[in-house]
Amino acid sequence: MPMPNILLLAAGIFLVVLGLLMLLASGAGGRGEVKGGGVVLIGPIPIIFGGSSAKLLLIFLAIFIVVVALLMTLSFSGGGLG
Repeated sequence: MPMPNILLLAAGIFLVVLGLLMLLASGAGGRGEVKGGGVVLIGPIPIIFGGSSAKLLLIFLAIFIVVVALLMTLSFSGGGLG
């Protein structure tokens, strides 16, 4: 059975290649409007930037990432919520 680290590496490489193939298939390279945004997590504090339409999604994504990280930390340290 492969080690989990190798599976994560293979999954990451697969997702990068899939993203590049999707970019090529979409015909990117033409002229168009570019929109973007992002989330930077500094400790438990998310800093959200980008277009106004993406901000709500990014806020929920940041909250989800913080909650998952907290739950993983508690489960791996042997602690619990109750």
